[in-house]
Amino acid sequence: QVQLVESGGGLVQPGGSLRVSCAASGRFSSIRIMGWYRQTPGNERELVATVTSAGTTKYADFVKGRFTISRDNAKNTMFLQMNSLKPEDTAVYYCNCNAYTRVQAGYNDYWGQGTQVTVSS
Repeated sequence: QVQLVESGGGLVQPGGSLRVSCAASGRFSSIRIMGWYRQTPGNERELVATVTSAGTTKYADFVKGRFTISRDNAKNTMFLQMNSLKPEDTAVYYCNCNAYTRVQAGYNDYWGQGTQVTVSS
């Protein structure tokens, strides 16, 4: 019922910047929280940042001051501006949202397929 499509990943040099986007579509009534998570091989998926429909943001300590999450409620899109990138930021970045659908009659979590971000010289 909810499809999330990420875009904007790629290869960037250490210290560089990249912006990833997430577009939500489908049959949902509202999206409560949207967020970015990341995962590297052999490790669990970890929270990067979240943003509520009211614009309240939350960041993992390891990205504070470097990443900025934002959201366009009218277009059901979310962005993650990543600056001062480090090799340890290399991961697959996943979009997540908590959306209400009439079919489920409640809020559920949905995930995108992920976009690879590689930070390397």
